[in-house]
Amino acid sequence: MVQAAVGAREARLEAFHPRLTLSMEAMPAVDIVVPVYNAPGDVARCVESVLAHTGPEHRLVLIDDASPDPEVARVLSGIARQGHPQVEILANLRNLGFTGTANRGFGLSRRDVVLLNSDTVVTAGWLEALLRCAGSDPSIGTITPWSNNAEILSYPRFCVNNAWPDGADPQPVADAFARAAVPSYPDLPTGVGFCFYVRRALLDRIGGFDSAFGAGYGEENDFCMRAAAAGWRNVLADDAFVLHTGGRSFEKQKDALVPKNTATLLARHPGYLPLVHDYV
Repeated sequence: MVQAAVGAREARLEAFHPRLTLSMEAMPAVDIVVPVYNAPGDVARCVESVLAHTGPEHRLVLIDDASPDPEVARVLSGIARQGHPQVEILANLRNLGFTGTANRGFGLSRRDVVLLNSDTVVTAGWLEALLRCAGSDPSIGTITPWSNNAEILSYPRFCVNNAWPDGADPQPVADAFARAAVPSYPDLPTGVGFCFYVRRALLDRIGGFDSAFGAGYGEENDFCMRAAAAGWRNVLADDAFVLHTGGRSFEKQKDALVPKNTATLLARHPGYLPLVHDYV
């Protein structure tokens, strides 16, 4: 079954990018870290998509950030009973917020890390696209794909949350991006944290997210600005697309977090908004 799945992924990649296809053996294994807080239905759908479209050589780490919703524990227990050897399920003893939970995930290995929101859905070839991008230039520090809901990386409407029909398959859109892209991996003023590939050498150089951003929002922007200052590139994997339903885990906290964390971000990086405006 594993060999068949690997063969299917390689065939799909070869069809879209024959000159860029790497053998599965040549691609490094990474850790996929999914911070979990409530939204159990989203968690189940995210994990199902990752297991369906990601090779078993990549570790999937689920970290429950002390979710008050008891259904989360039941969902995670069900995933554990499936017995996938590449899946590791952890739980914070107390709520650390997204930033603290992500940092725990960053520290679990010496591999590159893909930080993946629990309200995302991945498709065939998603991780291979990110790995090809990382392999194209050792100065690339962070990679983000396109999405329906990713601010400066939103499609089809730019800088808009493009609502996704319930149950609609994102694979045709992902395939269209794979066919259309060169790819050119353009530079970004910042990555977007819904699906955020981070090179281990960059983490070793500048550390993880700043705890000042607490529960979340703004931490990846601060991280990307620090990365750029240290000489690393933040780029778009323009041949990849990951569905993002968006913000359901923290929707009640967002109104308070965004103004506070934006003020912190701009105080530290006064040039941030001009960079984003120029990009837009």
